[in-house]
Amino acid sequence: MTDAHIYVIGILLAWMAGIRAYLTVFGVGLAGLLGWVDLPPALEPTTSWWVLGTSGALALAEFFADKIPGVDSVWDLLQTLARIPAGAFLAAAALSPDGQLGAGALAAGAGVALASHGLKAGTRALLNTSPEPASNWVASVAEDTVVVGGLALAIAHPWIALVLVLGTSLLGALVVWWIWRMFTRGARRLFTRPAA
Repeated sequence: MTDAHIYVIGILLAWMAGIRAYLTVFGVGLAGLLGWVDLPPALEPTTSWWVLGTSGALALAEFFADKIPGVDSVWDLLQTLARIPAGAFLAAAALSPDGQLGAGALAAGAGVALASHGLKAGTRALLNTSPEPASNWVASVAEDTVVVGGLALAIAHPWIALVLVLGTSLLGALVVWWIWRMFTRGARRLFTRPAA
């Protein structure tokens, strides 16, 4: 792989960690363990049975917690402490041929993970305002699918995965902005008094 491919994969791993950190770590470790991809030295610890078992169990817990309206927002708040450092580590580890984690790569990974985590948490907080739980379940399953599909696509076709990630992020940000704008307009109309 070229340096550009490795950079793209590092950014994609950080982006996916901002959505599902445990599933991303589990997927990277499993891909390395099964020989689907040659992991850089800094990512080789993800192939440990301890890391795979822990990340797999936490990914399973997140799968269920993320389907319950309200619980998912609390989970997202708590997972801010895990997703951003995980994104920073995965990006820096992917970009490190000698196992040394660079400060620039850590900062870039943390920024990308923070952006995707913020978009995910903001979208889910808005979805929790709807009275029915179906939209929450659909969003959660879509996030699971995006991470699993994104991991596979990042390994096979990183440039296509990057374009899809950028497009998805832009579309998600526009939807959140549009919903927020409609919400604030409705609230203003509700609380302003009609002129006499």
